[in-house]
Amino acid sequence: MSTLPFGVSQYTTWPLTFQQDLDLYRAMGVEAIEVCEAKLDAAHPEPQLQALKDSGMTVSSVQPRLHSLFPDLPRPEPKSPRERMTALRGTIELFGRHFPGTTLVTISGAAPDGDYARAYHTAVAEYREAARMAADHGVRLALEPLNPILMNIDTFLCTIAHAGRVIESVDHPQFGLFVDVWHIWEETAAPALIRKYGDKIFGVHVNDWRDPRAFGDRYLPGEGVIPLVQLLRAIRQAGYTGIYTLEMFSETRLAGSYWTDPRHTVLEGRKAFSAIWEKVCA
Repeated sequence: MSTLPFGVSQYTTWPLTFQQDLDLYRAMGVEAIEVCEAKLDAAHPEPQLQALKDSGMTVSSVQPRLHSLFPDLPRPEPKSPRERMTALRGTIELFGRHFPGTTLVTISGAAPDGDYARAYHTAVAEYREAARMAADHGVRLALEPLNPILMNIDTFLCTIAHAGRVIESVDHPQFGLFVDVWHIWEETAAPALIRKYGDKIFGVHVNDWRDPRAFGDRYLPGEGVIPLVQLLRAIRQAGYTGIYTLEMFSETRLAGSYWTDPRHTVLEGRKAFSAIWEKVCA
């Protein structure tokens, strides 16, 4: 592993196939990948996972095919949290077999009927059970709070504090926090909460903020207004030593979409992160 703790999420190069991602990342010297399970053949993922092993890249994290406890905008079915967590347990088993030690990302989904009390109660019970299963299979789960613009659409957990409440209640060593700077940068208490949950941070997404033209619309690091040096320095000082994963949502129907030229996006994303990281470590 190089000294630059940089990785790329397959969401960043969404129009490409799984194999095209592997070929591009290897050609560009990317050493860590966040796998999007949706790019795998649902019936026969093993050949693709073997190709990933053969690539020599580190799997920093995994975005499960169905990764929210309650329905969210892109995955409204099934409605039942129990059915959704059954799907997540299948992902736990799959990656536990092939990539033990990796982290699976989960989000809450929207609170059913706006019932936040029930949503919290259900989240704690379901995630506690899932964390135990993750431990049995040698992987971890990380809960990612989302920006408040996604409240009642994709999440009921919109701050690190909200996610921390669930994490503390689950109280399991294999259940922690995934920090995406795009989601938490406006949270006034973010630096303090990053310090508080430093030993529970299992992964980090990097990108930058623009006023979204659609739900999937972000800037490359350094092109927006997020105080990335401050936030990444806080994460590093809190004790996080893992990968910082470039995660770009950038719908091709939008002018200037980063998805139209994946190679350029990965190249520029790495260069931008490198420049920011040098300041973080100064």
